[in-house]
Amino acid sequence: MRDWIKTVFSSRSLGQDFLPSESHTDGLLPPSEDTFAAISELSRVVKNNPDAVEIYLALGNLYRSQGEIERAVHIRQNLILRPGLHHEFKARALYELGRDYKRGGFVDRAFEALWQARKIAGNNPAINQELAKLSAESEEFVQAAKYYLELGNSVAEAHYMVRQAQKECRDDPKSVQAGKWIDRALKVSPGCMEAWLEKLQRVWNGLDKGKPAKILEQAMGLVPEPMRFMLLEGLLQKSLENHPTGPRPTPTDLDAILAVLDNFPHDMLLQYYGGLLLLSQGRKQEAQNRFERCLMLESNFWLARLEILDLAQQNHDLPKPLAVQLDFFISRAREVKRFSCRQCGLKRESIFFICPRCGSWHSISFRRNLNE
Repeated sequence: MRDWIKTVFSSRSLGQDFLPSESHTDGLLPPSEDTFAAISELSRVVKNNPDAVEIYLALGNLYRSQGEIERAVHIRQNLILRPGLHHEFKARALYELGRDYKRGGFVDRAFEALWQARKIAGNNPAINQELAKLSAESEEFVQAAKYYLELGNSVAEAHYMVRQAQKECRDDPKSVQAGKWIDRALKVSPGCMEAWLEKLQRVWNGLDKGKPAKILEQAMGLVPEPMRFMLLEGLLQKSLENHPTGPRPTPTDLDAILAVLDNFPHDMLLQYYGGLLLLSQGRKQEAQNRFERCLMLESNFWLARLEILDLAQQNHDLPKPLAVQLDFFISRAREVKRFSCRQCGLKRESIFFICPRCGSWHSISFRRNLNE
């Protein structure tokens, strides 16, 4: 029986609409005349063939896609209560009912329907995926991590351990338990960029003991190369913030960080962030040297040219009209979205770990070129 249930939940038997998606749209479709026509036609077919369970399920999905949650729920409930309905179809109906409730914002009911589906279908990946996402959205991060453990997704499991650490910190910035969650995340996924970033930021802000440069050096050896820049982005943001507790990083701390970056002389992005960190401490000439080094590595890197332009105009007594226009140009240029998803091309102004559009994990990239 369990093997048949797994088949019922497989993409080949159900189609991709029945498998949970990481996309923020959750499989929802924009209203269209074709969709409404499909609903009308399916409703006619169902009326003439009340035993067509698959058609009932498809009709419910179409209702959900148009936001008609009550109708979708009504269809699922009628199927669940149908005498003699096979267990696998009951699990299917409960699974879709959970998604209906989630779409309607009824979180408790969504959990209950999905748990009932899990009791019937067992440890099913599609159901666990929905439960994991629902737990994460409800800030039940420990439970979300457990579901992702069952799914064999160590990246997501470690991510939600870090989210739990951040949750602990909201109540107590110096929480010992938060540090333990970060360490657990690194055991699950040694290259977990979120965990290293959180660990680095806490030490940088004086919340934990340790040397920022030592942690950065460890992280550089484990975090995948395309994502190393995010460690520096997070460090930069903390450097620019006002620190509510703990001492500000010292020039010695920054010099040690720069020494770590010098171990990667051909990584243009790391040199760029080194320049930004120097600027945050008012060390303009050293910063300019870093930006010029970036252009030697990649002459079209527009952000390095932007910073050099800004430093140059600060050192020259420009006519006021020109200075005003240049300030406007530089400020607007800095608003360009610097990050994008390698999978779907979504552009964002801040770093992300899960693409808000396509749901890909760790697919972020830095836009080195404005044409990207």
